[in-house]
Amino acid sequence: MRPSTKHAVPPAGDICRQSAVDLADAIRQRRLSVREVVAAFLDRIEAVNPLVNAIVSLRERADILAEADRADAHLAGGQQTGSLFGLPIAIKDLALTTGLRTTFGSPIFADFVPGEDDFFVERLREAGAIIIGKTNVPEFGLGSNTYNPVFGPTLNAFDPALTAGGSSGGAAVALALDMVPVADGSDFGGSLRNPAAYNNVYGFRPSQGLVPAGPDIEVFQAQMGVEGPMGRSVRDVALLLEEQAGYHPRAPLSHDRQGSFLEGLETKASGGRIAWLGNLEGQLPMEPGILDLCEAALARFADASYGSEALVPDGDFEALWQAFVTLRQASSGCALKAHYDDPAKRKLLKPEAIWEVEQAMRLTAPQVHAATVRRTSWHRTLLSLFERFDLIALPTAQVFPFEVATHWPREVAGRTMDSYHRWMQVSAFATLGGCPALNVPAGFDERGRPMGMQLIGRPRGDLAVLRAGAAYEATLPWRAGAS
Repeated sequence: MRPSTKHAVPPAGDICRQSAVDLADAIRQRRLSVREVVAAFLDRIEAVNPLVNAIVSLRERADILAEADRADAHLAGGQQTGSLFGLPIAIKDLALTTGLRTTFGSPIFADFVPGEDDFFVERLREAGAIIIGKTNVPEFGLGSNTYNPVFGPTLNAFDPALTAGGSSGGAAVALALDMVPVADGSDFGGSLRNPAAYNNVYGFRPSQGLVPAGPDIEVFQAQMGVEGPMGRSVRDVALLLEEQAGYHPRAPLSHDRQGSFLEGLETKASGGRIAWLGNLEGQLPMEPGILDLCEAALARFADASYGSEALVPDGDFEALWQAFVTLRQASSGCALKAHYDDPAKRKLLKPEAIWEVEQAMRLTAPQVHAATVRRTSWHRTLLSLFERFDLIALPTAQVFPFEVATHWPREVAGRTMDSYHRWMQVSAFATLGGCPALNVPAGFDERGRPMGMQLIGRPRGDLAVLRAGAAYEATLPWRAGAS
């Protein structure tokens, strides 16, 4: 089970367990002061974070509380407040934060302090959030096990011997253990979904373009990596997404959101049909017990008027995976090449980063083009499925949380993994389709290890996915998180 922290829970621990939506409302209504809320979370961090190493680059307590006092004065003066006003938030350490160290989990950037914010970080500040620090990540976000040479590993919220997942591992653990009320993350190959599954919380990969990317990327490149929210409830996920989402003029592939996600959840899901892909009839190796948990979770949807049907779409799934690998190399590998080209910096790169760069250097234009054609074909397959179904469901991960000292599983269900991310192949389907995908908690195995299930929706059908997730959440006999 998770590390024992109950002896150290601060007296205001009940504040930390409240939902982000309720806390924001309590601050606006002045039932709680910003100082009370922020101090409660800082106490919780002081008690719990040394056991799991989820939050890094934490600002000085006095500076954070001074910002909280200014927020209370602002509120007392009758000034307008944003939807996140007074909420303490730690930003994933892959996102730029003005004046706050951003390391990307790499010794190359161990002392880097940006002079600007990522677009979504700027929006969170404008909405009134108080940024208190960062959340830990794998080096450059590579791999679904959160460890790096700058800060070390982040430990699972339920068992300190196990991985937190990644790359949003620090965010998921901080959220699960009530150190933050809501958390941001990013997702290329499952980085919002896998750590959410491994820590019993909700992680949402938005539709491609919904959350503007930038400013430090190739803005005209077709997105596969996206920013998104994590929460202990679907409503909290919607609260954060509301501020992250929407067109930004410096992000030309971004687009406007259609209405309010939080208000949209007030209209309950009316049911529908779910296509259950499972393990693609054995094409995806999975650790025993995962399918059983996810199929039991799928059965809960009957209580929300959803029916399900098992099927395997037509397609060459090995070729689809190779397209994902090619496009990831063309993106991540090329982005890392500047560090690889410097011999001193190359020595500081993890083997997976070097592999991405060296594979990218071997790519040809026809190979990249063929991968984009394959991706387009998959998108059309998904659109045809969504003519018959409202959602597609499958497990979030192919293995349960594993030993944190294991960098990545070399074998799954007797099958050798040929790369550091092959064991997360199950996450590539939503990524390649540009689809919204929500991890929902699916339960625990006999060893107490958490697992999740993905709900994938139509491109730009984000609200429908969130509504389905909320309907599922209402059927659960347990709450998200670990405390």
